[in-house]
Amino acid sequence: MKRVVLIGATGVFGRRLARHLARMDGIDLVLTSRSREKAQTLARELAAGASVPVSGAGLDRDSDLVASLAALKPWLVIDASGPFQQQGYEVPTAALLLGAHVVDLADARGYLAGYGPQLDELARQHGLVALAGASSTPALSVAAARELSEGWERLDSIDIAITPAGRSEVGPSVIAAILSYAGRPVPIWREGELQTTPGWGAGEVIDMPGLGLRRVAPVETVDAEMLGPDLAARSRVAFSAGLEAGIEQWGLALLAWFRRRGWVADLAPLVPYLVKARRITRLWTSDRGGMLVAISGIDSKGRPRRAYWSLLAEKDDGPQVPTLAAAAAVRALLADEITPGARSAAEALDLAAIEAEMTPYAISTSQDERAVGPALFETVLGAQAFALMPAAIRAFHANDAEPVWQGRAEVTRGDGAVTGLLCRLFGLPAAGAELPVTVSVTRGDAFDENAEIWTRNFAGQRFHSRLSLDRNGELREAFGPFSFTLAAQSDREGLALPIANWCVFGLPLPRFLMPSAEARETVDADGRFRFDVKLSLPFFGLLAHYRGWLKPRRPSDGSG
Repeated sequence: MKRVVLIGATGVFGRRLARHLARMDGIDLVLTSRSREKAQTLARELAAGASVPVSGAGLDRDSDLVASLAALKPWLVIDASGPFQQQGYEVPTAALLLGAHVVDLADARGYLAGYGPQLDELARQHGLVALAGASSTPALSVAAARELSEGWERLDSIDIAITPAGRSEVGPSVIAAILSYAGRPVPIWREGELQTTPGWGAGEVIDMPGLGLRRVAPVETVDAEMLGPDLAARSRVAFSAGLEAGIEQWGLALLAWFRRRGWVADLAPLVPYLVKARRITRLWTSDRGGMLVAISGIDSKGRPRRAYWSLLAEKDDGPQVPTLAAAAAVRALLADEITPGARSAAEALDLAAIEAEMTPYAISTSQDERAVGPALFETVLGAQAFALMPAAIRAFHANDAEPVWQGRAEVTRGDGAVTGLLCRLFGLPAAGAELPVTVSVTRGDAFDENAEIWTRNFAGQRFHSRLSLDRNGELREAFGPFSFTLAAQSDREGLALPIANWCVFGLPLPRFLMPSAEARETVDADGRFRFDVKLSLPFFGLLAHYRGWLKPRRPSDGSG
């Protein structure tokens, strides 16, 4: 029998993992908690249905840790306590010094980043395995992304989302972890390089298989830092999460906004109040949650494709998901299938091993792959007219186009308070010459797989628009609540996009108030894609005029 010591066994995830391990042959399971009575009570509850010996013991990680662990004589220590955002490496160090393997459920970015550098040499000296992040992220999320993209010629984007069941129990450590980064910069792989975005900030609505439309927002994980460079993602690696209860999702977004504005610095005092509030907000939610990993790019046969891996958890089995990678690690260690050293569990476990642990639960997974249809502008213009445009313009708008283009731009703005207000409303860039500009195009969203979301970045100032076909088959570009019908016209010189009409929240607006757009795409003498967009207002004149050139961003142009 191999003795497995589980720290944090009486917590939300610890209890689930304890019940799972109690049915895993070949181990002697010791459950620990700061309260010996709680640990022993849980051990008695599990012993009746267990196939292995189960006992309970008191252990306080902050007091006499080494002595307490030594007394238990572990073969493996599993840490399910958390939150790991505020923890150091005392537990894994103690376990390794005592000759025990170690696995934890950490998903904290900083903790994971330093884990290998801090512990790898010690683990190898003792011939032991130390794995961090044996949870939904990064172990499960990374395993799914790697399997989906196996053999692909080019990977453009990876989008990962988790939407837990609103009715599931959430402990104070989980809420504390969420609040620790709400409103603070979290990593995102964007425009082909590592950047940051506000945690729980601007969100979006996505289609979760089996659950429908859910709103999600960026959260702090290590996935962007791992998968961006490892898989050479050309455009984006993003990890988002969503809360089923709208009041929780929007409330958290509001707290994040308060912190960004500097109106509140520490959200930790709110933890006990939010724990109590969930007793009410969870009443109108379900017991069904899910996870989605979606990728896009060019597959092994050179075809533009999208691929999806999704997980659906029912009957309140969602909280079991974060424990499955740890269970898979235990099984692999019992079989002596993991080489010594300290690293992320994402480097040691594959998707099949983690999915195998789902069998006892109401958890199902599926994979799907879809061809990318004709490009939006090819549909609008027709194949023949599209083919007549210059090569650089076709390359920008094609369904296999590079997702990120970079270049330089000049921006001028009109004068006056009204003009300035409208520029801020639409997010139009500030005036400047020789500004670095990046344009990223995302193809498809929750509402329309053929839509395109354009993100224009002028020297760090971004603004977005969504292009799609309306019910009449006309090209429409939306900036928030405002949308404009564009009368696309192409020729051998390029593409023009004048405004035909406009709406706000779907309601037509008077044409005499409609802005005019002189928008033209051409090619310069160097064969580069050129854009020239001049926006004007009735009665006020020039709103903004931006023009410049772009070329595809290749991996050699920067990190990735």
